[in-house]
Amino acid sequence: MENHGMSRITRSGPLAAVLRRVGPVLAGLVATVVLSVATDAFMHASGIFPPLGQPMRDALFLLALAYRSAFGVVGGFVTGRLARRRPMRHVAVLATIGVVLSALGAIATWDAGPEFGPKWYPLAVLITAFPTTWWGGLLGARRE
Repeated sequence: MENHGMSRITRSGPLAAVLRRVGPVLAGLVATVVLSVATDAFMHASGIFPPLGQPMRDALFLLALAYRSAFGVVGGFVTGRLARRRPMRHVAVLATIGVVLSALGAIATWDAGPEFGPKWYPLAVLITAFPTTWWGGLLGARRE
């Protein structure tokens, strides 16, 4: 079989190297986002949260903060577990991405109306993004 100038993808090839660096961070990000979006959808569909676009009580935003924090821990855990080398560096990248996305969310919703919640909510999401992800990473990076 001819090679035609294309190198095989192996465990030591360039694609594998990129996946080893980016893959754990991407996996943690996907885990966090998928869990958050799926839980939000469930909360709205089940009637725990009001329909989209409707204001909700502060207590429900506190509930959302609690599960988003837990999902931040899960994302950090996934990243810390999957990163073979320097897992906490990978976790720090994920946590920084979380902080940036949280800041962008806070900016986008700051004066967007009561359906986006009280001002404390996006600030709390922003403040908890790094430490929850870091904690999960510490748990995931532990090697027995």
